[in-house]
Amino acid sequence: MAKLVADSRESLTKGELNELRAAGKVPSVLYGYNVENTSVTVDEVEFIKLIREIGRNGVIDLELDGKSVQVMVNEYQFEPLKNRIDHIDFIAINMDEERTVEVSIVTVGEAAGEKDGGVVEQPNFVVEVTARPADIPEEIEVNVEELEVGDSITVGDVRDQFSFTIEDEDDTTLAMVSVPQEEEEEVEEAEDAEESEEAAEESSEDEE
Repeated sequence: MAKLVADSRESLTKGELNELRAAGKVPSVLYGYNVENTSVTVDEVEFIKLIREIGRNGVIDLELDGKSVQVMVNEYQFEPLKNRIDHIDFIAINMDEERTVEVSIVTVGEAAGEKDGGVVEQPNFVVEVTARPADIPEEIEVNVEELEVGDSITVGDVRDQFSFTIEDEDDTTLAMVSVPQEEEEEVEEAEDAEESEEAAEESSEDEE
């Protein structure tokens, strides 16, 4: 299990918190299963490295004051202007208790319909998954290789492939192959022109 060292901290002023951040530390809070609410700090570089390794929903062995607590990241705040993580919420978890979290959808393979000019689209990039912490996937792969233009894959199509529960409705579309917008417009214009031509011919026949 991925490990991360945390240090206890006292309540600090805004200025003191900013000094911590400038030193590469992230003010954080730990709460949840069998722990008291505790203010802590973690190293920002180590945290980023860990999240890249295990993903947003990975389980972390948080080492604090000589003890180890199994946690997940409940939330973190990123400051884009300063390009840093400003705060992290760690939630202590019961490994035997199911949790519901958002998991990213990733398409794999080249759709058959792409050879005919189709484009793979993802109407939904995340779904809600319920599972025990150790069984929560980092991401869900959806194979699109067999999709032709006009085909789609929904939650109902893949639900039974996994040991975890996807909470979204069966008709939630995860991936689809559609005609590019320009081609659709060309087809519509051609159809409109054909209808106009037919209408003109009918009008001409009526006049005769």
